[in-house]
Amino acid sequence: MVLKTRILVVDDDPGVRNLLVEVLGSHDLEVLAAESGEAALSIARDSPPDAAILDLDLPGIQGVELLERLKAGDPGLPVLILTGRGDIATAVRSTKLGAFAYLAKSSDTREIEVVLRRALEQRVLQKEIVSLRGRLHDGCDLYSSMGPSRQVRMIVESVKRVADSGFTVLLQGETGTGKELVARALHVGSLRRTAPFIALDCGSIPEALIESELFGHEPGAFTGASDRRVGHFQLAQGGTLFLDELANLPIALQSRLLRVLQERTLQPLGARRAVQLDVRFVAATNADLREAVSSGRFRQDLYFRLAEYTIQLPPLRERREDIGYLAGRFAEEASIELRRPARTLSESAIEMLERYAWPGNVRELRNVVRQAVLVAEELQISTAHLRYALGLGDALPARTIIPQPAPPLAGRSLRDIAASAVHDAERVAIRAALEATGGNKSEAARRLKTDYKTLYVKLRLYGLR
Repeated sequence: MVLKTRILVVDDDPGVRNLLVEVLGSHDLEVLAAESGEAALSIARDSPPDAAILDLDLPGIQGVELLERLKAGDPGLPVLILTGRGDIATAVRSTKLGAFAYLAKSSDTREIEVVLRRALEQRVLQKEIVSLRGRLHDGCDLYSSMGPSRQVRMIVESVKRVADSGFTVLLQGETGTGKELVARALHVGSLRRTAPFIALDCGSIPEALIESELFGHEPGAFTGASDRRVGHFQLAQGGTLFLDELANLPIALQSRLLRVLQERTLQPLGARRAVQLDVRFVAATNADLREAVSSGRFRQDLYFRLAEYTIQLPPLRERREDIGYLAGRFAEEASIELRRPARTLSESAIEMLERYAWPGNVRELRNVVRQAVLVAEELQISTAHLRYALGLGDALPARTIIPQPAPPLAGRSLRDIAASAVHDAERVAIRAALEATGGNKSEAARRLKTDYKTLYVKLRLYGLR
């Protein structure tokens, strides 16, 4: 039996309540009605709705409080606020609490139906994306997140072998090869799985702050330290601390880290007493630590302490049988998230991906596929879309990136129509380039074969960020 989509209508006015029940019920929806906030919460507990329509002026529990409590029980629940008063402050507060829309009771029922349909569509999309990302990023299922290749099978065997031990694990591999995925899999496969998994990118924190981030500090420990701060070591207590890009740690801090690893105690900055630690360490780097040891940039004793067990993650170009699988998954996810038609890749597109060297590995592959999905108007991603996303071609076919212009109005010149079409095409192309480069304007300008100043001017012109 197919379950109907369930809508909760809450309004103390029987006329409005009955009208909504009748109108929405005629669209094959299951409509549950309540005249108060208390009754609505009781219904929601017994029969969780897929969306809710609330009146603000309710007896007992007011509409805004009811919104807050419903969202606390189901954060993804779309809620439409229906009110007879135009209170801007209340509208703003409702929006901040997560209301999907704020409509006047005088609104036409067709408008309510349209907004509700849009809210339900977004609900479905969110559930599909969460499901896909859950399958893609599930730390204990590396096959689904990394692919079916022989190299992935070897990584999985290594994870199974060492996850339940107390070994400190060193993950080595290029940027974008999935080191954090493997670190999470090690955590999920260990006896510490119910405790925190804390990740820290040692390369993204200024050198002056990284000691405080790791060890924490007491008030007054240094200039500007007005509050107590708990460091990442203590945040991971009982669980796993993942130190990414460890080669970026300054030599002086490497000595303190070595002491923590050996003694399993730490002393926050400004503290008088040491703290006992119960933490499993997983470290990762894209650098050659042996070479860093030889050049004096990394302590040899720390390297041996970290590398109790080493897992080498191969670059994507060495596991080509995973490329088609990953590209298909990324295309499916992006199609749902971006509401674009392309959900698969042509055979020639997959062959092109398999021939490419992928210096950015899986992260680069995901960005390229997402951009190809964004610009494709067809159901399949072709080599033309990929060449554009990779910056290998001059441009996409005009029908792909240039929206159809609106019918010319009386008195509108051909020059004006052409200029408008060019602006539309530029706006779409710039937005796609920024999406593919993660907002890196310099790289976007390079892909678009223009200079940074020109791109900056057009960003301001088109209101893009």
